[in-house]
Amino acid sequence: MAGLAIEGVTHDWGAKRALDAVSFTVEPGRFCALLGPNGAGKSTLFGILTRLFSPRAGRVTVAGFDLARAPRAALSRMGVVFQASTLDLDLTVRRNLLYFAALHGFSGREAEMRAAAALDRLGMAERAGERAAALNGGHRRRMEIARALLHRPDVLLLDEPTVGLDAASRAAITAHVHRLAIEDGLTVLWATHLVDEVRPDDRLVVLHRGRVLADGEAGAIGGADLTRRFLAMTGAAP
Repeated sequence: MAGLAIEGVTHDWGAKRALDAVSFTVEPGRFCALLGPNGAGKSTLFGILTRLFSPRAGRVTVAGFDLARAPRAALSRMGVVFQASTLDLDLTVRRNLLYFAALHGFSGREAEMRAAAALDRLGMAERAGERAAALNGGHRRRMEIARALLHRPDVLLLDEPTVGLDAASRAAITAHVHRLAIEDGLTVLWATHLVDEVRPDDRLVVLHRGRVLADGEAGAIGGADLTRRFLAMTGAAP
């Protein structure tokens, strides 16, 4: 069973077609890069996946649950990291996670255990007592990923999670999330416009002007030079 299945999803913004019959599936334990230039439709698709709005047509299934027919069950199987930060910078790392745990119905020892495990998984345990405002951009992102894992989802969605970070931080976060997919069996959908975040053995979906241009293993799609292939497909600026 696919962890995430997107079938014929179509959406319009007024007269503009933002998504045109987008279809692909991602299996458990796979890191899937949703690669496309700015304006390709990545954020529109993430808005649909998180029920911020409903598509004009199509179907989304999350861990076997239809997003339209069983939204609560489907959403409960998802962890989400949005492009814009949603941390409370005045709280410590630990308090941020405990607050989010409470939103999921966890409290007391259970919340503490989940927060500690999630921070340890992302290499953030030693920073639990620090205020979020004191963290650098890379550590804030790790904290947001840890927070998204508190309820132990089956599917992890990340919308341009490395925007604004330096190259070393981007590489570290990408490596962490790859390990989550492999070691924890998570279904990962990672939206990006940066080719260097994609590994040859990743599942790759290239999205441009609302349409899927390519879908398969990144190494097979890009050959020896994924950057050149991506630019040729989309006409994006290098």
